[in-house]
Amino acid sequence: MRIVNIHEAKTHLSRLLEEVEKGEDVVIARSGQPIVRLSRYQPNRCKIAPPGSLEGQAWVAEDFDAPVDALFDGPDDAE
Repeated sequence: MRIVNIHEAKTHLSRLLEEVEKGEDVVIARSGQPIVRLSRYQPNRCKIAPPGSLEGQAWVAEDFDAPVDALFDGPDDAE
């Protein structure tokens, strides 16, 4: 892993990017303190399904939003 200061990174960005393309990580530092790491981009391995791709594979009951009064009834109290 190569560490460079900000000035060197600005001056030699193309060269640093070539190193990153070859698989090397580059750390950019300010006053010796690491700020950021440049590393090769790797796309996500899992693909996100496009909207609508599950059409026809799920269903919702017709009464899914019907009131559920029994859920709120407590035990019968002796009056």
